[in-house]
Amino acid sequence: MTPTDTTISNESGIAKRLFRYALTAKGTFITALILLAIGVAAELAGPFIAKTMIDEHILGIERPYYETTQVEGAAAYNGTYYKREDRFQLGETRGQEVRLVQSGRSFYFINEPVARVEGKRSFQDGVLTISYASEKQQYPAVPLSKEQLFEFYKPELPSIYKLVGLFLICLLISMITVFGRTYWLQSAANRVIQKLRTDVYAHIQRLPVNFFDNLPAGKVVSRITNDTEAVKDLFVAVLSNFSSGAVYITGVYIALFLLDVRLGLISLFVIPMLIVWTILYRKFATKYNTVIRSRLSEINAIINESIQGMAIIRVFRRQKATQEEFEALNADYMAHQNKMLNLNSFTTHNLVNVLRNISFVVVLWYFGSASLNGAGIVSIGVLYAFVDLLGRMFQPITGMVNQLAALDTSIVSAKRVFELMDETGEKVTDGGMPRYMGNVEFQDVSFAYKKDYVLKNISFEAKQGQTVALVGHTGSGKSSIINLLFRFYDPQKGTITIDGQPVTDIPKQWLRKHMGIVLQDPYLFTGTIASNVSLGDPSITREQVEQALRDVGADRLLAHLPQGFDEPVLEKGSTLSAGQRQLISFARALAFNPAILILDEATANIDTETEALIQDALEVLKRGRTTFIIAHRLSTIRSADQILVLHRGEIVEQGSHDELMELGGRYFKMYQLQQGSTASLPEGKETVGAAAHSKLAGGHV
Repeated sequence: MTPTDTTISNESGIAKRLFRYALTAKGTFITALILLAIGVAAELAGPFIAKTMIDEHILGIERPYYETTQVEGAAAYNGTYYKREDRFQLGETRGQEVRLVQSGRSFYFINEPVARVEGKRSFQDGVLTISYASEKQQYPAVPLSKEQLFEFYKPELPSIYKLVGLFLICLLISMITVFGRTYWLQSAANRVIQKLRTDVYAHIQRLPVNFFDNLPAGKVVSRITNDTEAVKDLFVAVLSNFSSGAVYITGVYIALFLLDVRLGLISLFVIPMLIVWTILYRKFATKYNTVIRSRLSEINAIINESIQGMAIIRVFRRQKATQEEFEALNADYMAHQNKMLNLNSFTTHNLVNVLRNISFVVVLWYFGSASLNGAGIVSIGVLYAFVDLLGRMFQPITGMVNQLAALDTSIVSAKRVFELMDETGEKVTDGGMPRYMGNVEFQDVSFAYKKDYVLKNISFEAKQGQTVALVGHTGSGKSSIINLLFRFYDPQKGTITIDGQPVTDIPKQWLRKHMGIVLQDPYLFTGTIASNVSLGDPSITREQVEQALRDVGADRLLAHLPQGFDEPVLEKGSTLSAGQRQLISFARALAFNPAILILDEATANIDTETEALIQDALEVLKRGRTTFIIAHRLSTIRSADQILVLHRGEIVEQGSHDELMELGGRYFKMYQLQQGSTASLPEGKETVGAAAHSKLAGGHV
C-alpha cells in the first residue's frame, strides 16, 4: 500500500468515526439540513422571480398587442385600448395587431404586425429598421412618451407587485432558515464535541499508569482541549459550509439546467476544478497541520512543566535556558503557521475570484453579446437569472474553500484524538467485591519494566493486621512492589495473591477499592479540606469525614483556619503546610477504610512535633489492616512485624527490627549510620558502612 493509499484509508476511518459521533445528534443535524434545503430553495427562487419579472412583465411589452373593447387589463393609446395577446380570455374578440419595439433607450409604436423583432434595431425619419443577418425590415413607427409607455406598463403592475411580495416572502424564509440551520448545526456540534471530550477523558481514566510515564501531561491536556476544539470547528464551521455549499451548488445546477441546458453544461467545469483543487490543497496542508498540532502540544507540555517546576527553575537560574527552549518550539510553530498562511493566501479566496471572473467572461461574451445584439440565443431575463445564479454558486464555493484549512486541521486533530482513544485501556468491570481480609503473599515474583528485571524472585507473606516495612537504597525495588500490589503493572513471573486469590483474577477496580495510600508528598485537589477527604464519594458522609480528621489529630492543626474543614484548597494544597497536607491525606485513607494500606514514608516531611502528633493516629490507621511502609527513616519502622531489606531487586534480609539488628547485616549498618554512630559496627565493616553513608545523603535509603 502506498503512502497516499494509507492516508486515504486513515482519513476514511477517521471520517467513519466522526460520522458515528455525529449520529449521537442526528435528529438535530437532520433538522438543520432540512432547514438548509428549505432556505436554499427559498433563496434560489429569487433569480426565477427576477427572470419572470424581466421576461414576462418588463420586456414582455414587446409581444403582440391587439385592439380591444375591454377596458380592464388594457392599455389606452390615442383613444384606443390595446391588450397583450396572452391577456385575452378564451373567445374574446381581437382587433388590429400592433407592436411596441425598443431601440436604444426608447420604445416605438408600430401600427401593424412585425414579422420578427430579433435583430439590430435603428430608428430614423419615422421608420424603424430591424436587421437580422442579411434580412432588413422597415416599419413606420411613432416614438412613445414616458406617459404613453407607462400606460402599457400599468396592466403589468399588479403581477409585478405580487412577484415583489413573493420575493420578500422568500427572503424572509431564507433569513429564518439561516438562523435555524446555524443554531441547530452549532447545537449539534456542541453536543457531539461534549460526547467526544467526555469519551476521551473517560478513556484517559482507563489508561494504564505506565502510559503517562511516556507522555507529558501537557500533551494529554492539549489533545483533550485544543484538538477536540479543532474537531468542533469541523462540525460547526466546516460541516455548515460544506453541507450548505453542497446543497446550494446542487440547487444552483438544477436551476441552471431548468433555465437553459446549454448554460448548465458550460457551468459544470467548476466541479472537477473544485475537486482537484481540494486534493492538491490538502496534500500540502496536512503536512503543515500535523507539525502545527504537534508543536502546539509540545508548547503546552513545556508550559505545564515550567509552571510545575517554577521554583526549581528559579533556584537553579534556568529561566534563560527554559525560555530558549520555549522560543525554539514557538518559532517552529510560527514558521509552519506562516506556511499555512501562504498556502491559504494563494489558494483560497483569490482563486475563487479567478474562476468566477472566467465564468462570467465566457458566459457574457458568448451568450450576452448575442442577446444584446438581438441574436436571441437566450433571453435577457434568462441571462440575468443565469449571472445571478452563477454569482450565488461561487458564494458557497468561497465558503467551502475558505474552510479547507479548518477541514484539514480538524482531520489532523481528530486523528490525534482517536490515536489517544485507541491506546489500550484497562477493562472496566462494574460492581464490586466484599472487603477482603488483606492477607498478601508474593510467590517467586520477578518483574521488569522493559528488559532488565527490577524485582527478582521476591517471596514474602503479610498477614491481616501486620505491618511490613520495605527498606533499601533508591532503585532497590520498593516502589515496584507497591506498583505490582496496586496492579499498575503485572509481574512476568510468579504469583501475587490476596486471601489466597491471585490478583490477576480480580478486576483492578475491585482490587483497588479496598486499598489506600498515603504518599510522602500528598496530592490535594482543588476544593475544600472536607472534599479532599471524601474525594466526592457519596458513600462517605460528612460525619465520617469529620471523624477521620479528628482521629488523625487534624482538628488541632487545622483549627485556626477561618472556615475550618470547609477551608478552600488551591491546586495541590499550596496554601497549606506539609504537615497539614499530610494529615488530610491520613484522614482520606482512614475515611475510605481500606483493607490494605500503603504508607510511602508518610512522615518524612513532617516536623518532629507534628510527627509525634500523628504517631498515635498511625496506630489507629493501621489497626486491623495490612500495612506496607516504604521507609527511609528506619526509626519509624521499629515496631513493624516484618522488615524486608531490598538490594538490586532482591530481598537480602527479612525479619523484625530486633532480629535484623542481631543479624548485624545490611539493615544493621543502615540503622547505625542513621543514628550517627559506627561504634557498634561489626569488625571489618567500617569501609562498607562508609560507602553506604554516601548513598544515604539526605536520609534516603
